[in-house]
Amino acid sequence: MSGAEAASLVRALPGVDAVGLEARAAGLATRSVKADAKAKAIDLAISMIDLTTLEGADTPGKVRSLAAKALRPDGDAPATAAVCVYPSMVAVAAEAVQGSTVKVASVATGFPAGQVPLDVRLADTEAAVRAGADEIDMVISRGAYLSGDLERVFHEIRAVKAASGEARLKVILETGELVTYDDVRRASWLAMYAGADFIKTSTGKVGVNATLPVTLLMMQAVRDYRAATGVQVGVKPAGGIRNTKDAIKYLVCVNEVLGDDWLSNEWFRFGASSLLNDLLMQRQKLKTGHYSGPDYVTVD
Repeated sequence: MSGAEAASLVRALPGVDAVGLEARAAGLATRSVKADAKAKAIDLAISMIDLTTLEGADTPGKVRSLAAKALRPDGDAPATAAVCVYPSMVAVAAEAVQGSTVKVASVATGFPAGQVPLDVRLADTEAAVRAGADEIDMVISRGAYLSGDLERVFHEIRAVKAASGEARLKVILETGELVTYDDVRRASWLAMYAGADFIKTSTGKVGVNATLPVTLLMMQAVRDYRAATGVQVGVKPAGGIRNTKDAIKYLVCVNEVLGDDWLSNEWFRFGASSLLNDLLMQRQKLKTGHYSGPDYVTVD
């Protein structure tokens, strides 16, 4: 498919019923989960986390500590899906998780703004893959998208996909900057047409990050895309999901909208740092009947 063809198809998508979407999300958010199901949901959520540190003050020691927590969060709790770091920390993370199921994800392509030339973004991606990244989380050019240059966005995603080689590509839409549901839907389809393995809500670096209605809309997009093309694409809400109650709301949406085919860390992830601590505390509460002290979990 050419960029022009993809842009034409995306522009022809119908508008989103905002009232209906928000009502559906609100309804799913009220679903109750019983104790046995909650315990399973907590472990599933832990296994879906991309445990993340994306700060200017990141050090090799901090990344090794994060990787150790990803490998063994607590007792018999499952490992997280991945650790997510800047390209400069990929080699450290890859060494720390070597031989395990934990993947190394790296934000590349001029994260979080993406305001660097394409050749620099491609070099950033290639360097991360050479250093051991299993997954690349790229940001789209929101300026290009919002100015209507959908073909440029398509071709840049295609180029990063090629530069990623065997690594899976998560395309960050930065939905808080796209603003409208219509644009979230269009950007989701454009990313999938361009070869995204995952579509991701946010960088976590802007005022509005993942929300349940936006993520529900993206779930509907990947469901409809598979129905139309036979290709399955994952979803990753990121930013602002900090507690077990919220994580379970997202899992209810996955179950209701996408079904079992997406209920694994192969196809659904949480981009989070503090969420894991709350999941571990709730897990301990279910096992012992009481909450642990404030020092039970490590401070990331």
